[in-house]
Amino acid sequence: MTSQQVQLLFVDLALILLLARGLGWLLARVGQPPVVGEILAGILLGPTLFDGAVAGALFPADVRAPLTGLADVGVALFMFIVGLEIDTTSLRGRGRVTAVSAFGSTAVPFLLGTVLALWLLHEHPSEAPMAFIVFVGLSLSVTAFPVLARILADRGLTTTELGGIALATAAVVDVVAWAALAAVQATVGGGGNHWLVALVLPYAVLMFTVVRPLLSRALLRGGTAARLTAPAAAVVLVGALLSATATEAMGMHFIFGAFVFGLLIPRHGAAELRADLLDHTGRITSLLLPVYFVVAGLQVDLGRLRGAELLQLGAILLVAVAGKFGGTFVAARTQGLPARPATALGALMNTRGLTELVILGIGLELGLLDGTLYSLMVVMAVLTTAMTGPLLSRVYARPVDLGCPAGHREPDPVKASSV
Repeated sequence: MTSQQVQLLFVDLALILLLARGLGWLLARVGQPPVVGEILAGILLGPTLFDGAVAGALFPADVRAPLTGLADVGVALFMFIVGLEIDTTSLRGRGRVTAVSAFGSTAVPFLLGTVLALWLLHEHPSEAPMAFIVFVGLSLSVTAFPVLARILADRGLTTTELGGIALATAAVVDVVAWAALAAVQATVGGGGNHWLVALVLPYAVLMFTVVRPLLSRALLRGGTAARLTAPAAAVVLVGALLSATATEAMGMHFIFGAFVFGLLIPRHGAAELRADLLDHTGRITSLLLPVYFVVAGLQVDLGRLRGAELLQLGAILLVAVAGKFGGTFVAARTQGLPARPATALGALMNTRGLTELVILGIGLELGLLDGTLYSLMVVMAVLTTAMTGPLLSRVYARPVDLGCPAGHREPDPVKASSV
């Protein structure tokens, strides 16, 4: 890079962090997740304003390449955090209600999304129509586990029974979504070397039967872990990056490898270690993810949307909200949850956030989404995330006791004091 390119890169990074943090702080002040403001910052720096003149001047092609590299590192570490935060102990005592709620939260929006995709296919033709239909259904059924967890924490609901059900359900939905996305990626991607995808099975066996015990032995001493040390942090980050490299080499996306490595981190007796890992890795992603938002925002052009596109946006929003909310609500009610907590659970599952942006980015990369449809789906991600807080405040301002629906839930060994 020339000296001028380096200077522009540093200016861009400073501007990205300033605008993302500023809008994130402003949105947090009105009860929104900061990620909503950070995504908006990316859109504002893109071609939507001034017909792309600002984006072209600030982010020329020779500067976008290093920004994209930084963004990829940021999203890989973010996916590691997603895997790290998923804790199977949250399923304890909630197996049936979690499974049924996760099914409703995934299957209903997916099926409605595939019907919507049949209509969208006429306006956005694809060379792989079946993959397009599956991808649209999948993108409408996702839930952003990290954003949901932070919403619950901000409202003091994490340790309540509803919070436990929401976290467990979102974890299951996330794992199903990433597995399904991996299948789509394997079908459409691969660069002609689809045989490499066959290596996924031995990779998974190696990771869970060899790497996981070795990692536990390296991080735990006497069955428990002390606070995170610099060597331990290096081992974890190197492992996450190499795992991401492995899945990318197999024709999958690097995010899957990072996500899987996050699942491998020990849970039992390692609470402090995991908290330190979340803190240290979170500090890195807090600097790099705003770059990802801008890289994603450079593909979003809302200035050219007309009546037909706005109609499509309305349909996408209707299916996304009705499918997620309705599917979760009905499923939760069948398991004996009272109406208000079931409504709150439906509102929480409608959170999409950065997870949706990652999935949409893969769809754009695979050629399943064109620029217009990508822009519409990004708007859907922002709006559905933004409506979660106000909806939750309206339907669940005062927590209620869920009780213990007989015949629907296993006894929970750790009872929440209030919900």
